[in-house]
Amino acid sequence: MNNCELCVPDQEEHDFFTGRCVLVNGPVIVGAGPSGLAVGAGLKQQGVPFVIIERANCIASLWQNRTYDRLNLHLPKQFCELPYVRFPRKFPNYPSKHQFVGYLESYAAHFGIAPRFGETVGSARYDGACGLWRVRTRAAAGVVVGGSCESETETEYICRWVVVASGENAEKVVPEFDGLREEFAGGVVHACDYKSGEGFGGKRVLVVGCGNSRMEVSLDLCHHRALPSMVVRSSVHVLPREIFGKSTFELGVSMMKWMPIWVVDKVLLGASRLILGNIEKYGLRRPKMGPLQLKNTNGKTPVLDIGTLSKIKSGEIKVVPHGIKKFLHGGVEFVNGEILEIDSVILATGYCSNVPSWLKESEFFTSDGFPRNPFPNGWKGKDGLYAVGFTRRGISGASLDAIRVSQDIGKIWNRETKQKNRSVGVVCHKRCN
Repeated sequence: MNNCELCVPDQEEHDFFTGRCVLVNGPVIVGAGPSGLAVGAGLKQQGVPFVIIERANCIASLWQNRTYDRLNLHLPKQFCELPYVRFPRKFPNYPSKHQFVGYLESYAAHFGIAPRFGETVGSARYDGACGLWRVRTRAAAGVVVGGSCESETETEYICRWVVVASGENAEKVVPEFDGLREEFAGGVVHACDYKSGEGFGGKRVLVVGCGNSRMEVSLDLCHHRALPSMVVRSSVHVLPREIFGKSTFELGVSMMKWMPIWVVDKVLLGASRLILGNIEKYGLRRPKMGPLQLKNTNGKTPVLDIGTLSKIKSGEIKVVPHGIKKFLHGGVEFVNGEILEIDSVILATGYCSNVPSWLKESEFFTSDGFPRNPFPNGWKGKDGLYAVGFTRRGISGASLDAIRVSQDIGKIWNRETKQKNRSVGVVCHKRCN
């Protein structure tokens, strides 16, 4: 098919699209984070043209714009590499976020990956009449699109394949608390907007949320002489980042090659008790299910301690094991009736997928924005739909899926595509359907 005007929409919405139409002789990848870059690199290896659409103005916008300054990779670098390119030898075992971003930028440059920045996907819909996908995007006025500065523009990409690589953490989660907006007089910030504890010195800060972000933000606040309190309502596994000089994650992966997961969990928990002691007496209850089994079951990641626990033991970080009832003018009341005076609140309440808001499909993805089939079978859907970066297994899981996706598309493309000109075509018709 050479002209997108041949497509007649099979949807009930018979509106005529008046924006620019782009016929892509290859896949459209949504998202220019590590997952999208890994797919792009794999497609380059296969000789398949593609377009990457990214709403931000840079690659890996979560890492560049929505993480705190002190962040380092929680896992050893060999588990965080994208396909085909190793980290530089000079990098430490746990690279900083700035080193990781530099690695990703070099990765994109190495493979000649040039995303179309500043375009937000409004919808992606499969058109059964012509067997192609229609991906509609919006670019705000003044945004550089395709190398030129555009006024507010709508574009419709027509393609055979769509790769969803927008990730598990596309949107911040901001829970509603009684009184937080209306009554509380202090500052409130989500962890995605928190850069460092500078400016919080001497302040009483309540950190709400879960996982590694809550622990690291609290530790960073301590380093800047703040007075943090953590709300820890649910049970959590806290493990040392290293056990006897070896990465806890690496140790677990190695043992699972020879032992069942429940045995590995017992070994890790036993070693953790030797190193960290009894954490439950500090208000940190462990789940009944082991850390690796829990991760495999519902994706809940254990916390890898990098110093927060010692601050909890010393009393520099207070643990509040109760849920929040409501916020007051200068404090917070918990469900047990306890009142804590605070100056600021940091919401380390995590992120969520935004796929259901734009992907007009309900079979492959669930309502929470994850593939219905768990890893390792959640990378391929129907009608040329793929997903990368939803494994709940970090960059290593995303890399495995990226290789599968790029090889699958490459096999089909190289078998069926015979045209000499395999570049991306831009068709500036007023009507595309």
